[in-house]
Amino acid sequence: MPSTLIQHATIINEGKRFLASVLVSDGKIARILPEPETCNADEIIDASGLYLLPGVIDDHVHFREPGLTHKADIFSESRAAAAGGVTSYFDMPNTKPLTTTIEALDAKFEIAAQKSLVNYSFFFGATNNNASMLSSLKDRKDIPGIKLFMGSSTGNMLVDQKDALIQVFQNTPKDMVIMAHCEDSQAISKNAERLKKLYGDDPEVIHHPEIRDVEACYKSTSLAIQMAKETGARLHVAHLTTAKELDLFQAVPYHKGKKITAEACIAHLYFTDEDYKELGTRIKCNPSVKTSKDRDALRQGLTDGRIDVIGTDHAPHLLYEKQGGCLKAASGMPMVQFSLVAMLELTLKGILTLEQTVNLMCHRPAELFSIHNRGYIREGYQADLVLVNPSKEWTVKNSDILSKCGWSPMEGQTFHHQIEYTFCNGNKIYQKGTVIDSTVGLPLEFR
Repeated sequence: MPSTLIQHATIINEGKRFLASVLVSDGKIARILPEPETCNADEIIDASGLYLLPGVIDDHVHFREPGLTHKADIFSESRAAAAGGVTSYFDMPNTKPLTTTIEALDAKFEIAAQKSLVNYSFFFGATNNNASMLSSLKDRKDIPGIKLFMGSSTGNMLVDQKDALIQVFQNTPKDMVIMAHCEDSQAISKNAERLKKLYGDDPEVIHHPEIRDVEACYKSTSLAIQMAKETGARLHVAHLTTAKELDLFQAVPYHKGKKITAEACIAHLYFTDEDYKELGTRIKCNPSVKTSKDRDALRQGLTDGRIDVIGTDHAPHLLYEKQGGCLKAASGMPMVQFSLVAMLELTLKGILTLEQTVNLMCHRPAELFSIHNRGYIREGYQADLVLVNPSKEWTVKNSDILSKCGWSPMEGQTFHHQIEYTFCNGNKIYQKGTVIDSTVGLPLEFR
């Protein structure tokens, strides 16, 4: 592999900002050279005026393969990830077949080895019937954890039997993370029936936050935390959406002994219920996008330790599948290509610093899931790197969208940072608007 010298970059890493050059050799970060030190390389990239960040680690995507490839697949969505500066992802188990057996899990790894431009791993899915075998996963060092749907969502993986829930928390290996989708299905059903009586069989999408409401989220998240405390399990609550839920979490920075953690997703940090008027079902997701008060509380949670990581819940559907209202339109949206630039907009608003953004999107996922040799710009680590232009205003056009579904709620949004280069394992996979289609992603290792 040819060596690359990324010269004169502003590095954002481990809470610091400094000028330096990075030598990439044999897929790894070989040297970090303080200014004005330099060295020879096969290729030299002048990164003057650019930010150099670790590659983003997205702990929450739905790339839809196998079985749902009419709307997305590992190749198409990993291309979108590369263009967005995302160099590693964890894919969810609600595919066809469900990733709830060892055979289905291993099959996904085989597909990714052939098709993924960036690094990959896959959650194993819990069901009402497979909790007894979760303990057998203790020696798997290639998966981030167990995905538990405590609320119904795409894929019919709801675990709603109390005994099965208890077994999931008890049988999951203690050093493995349970990532939980928390919404109370009984509350959702009750809300849906009430609104159907008021507005018909498929209420307009503006009512989605009334069906998947604050109480449905809070009730389920409370139960998950209670079970985690009783069993000593490691719990990671996916996509928090409400100010009320945040009160359940400690305002302390992530540390190795922290057993109950939380994720916020781009949609809930970026949009509010006011955006349904313009974007309609394009921002319909589960849990729902809620009020500006909830969004502002989530943003605050990014800085006070209650939220530990930022993911996307990238979940493509074709536009015809998004037609309808609260009950008929599919839930989910493609976001992986625009997650980093969206969060960098929040730095311009003073909501986060660059250093905090890198912590939430790169460092903390690596620490929380114990990913080996990734998530930082350190000598000897894999060269997963992103060069960002901080002075490039641009507006998302439909032709920019690389997800297979062909749309994004970010279309028409104006951003003020642009991804210039993405490197994965030292390989250049994106350069100034062009994806370099080389399937160089590797399976992630968890230590």
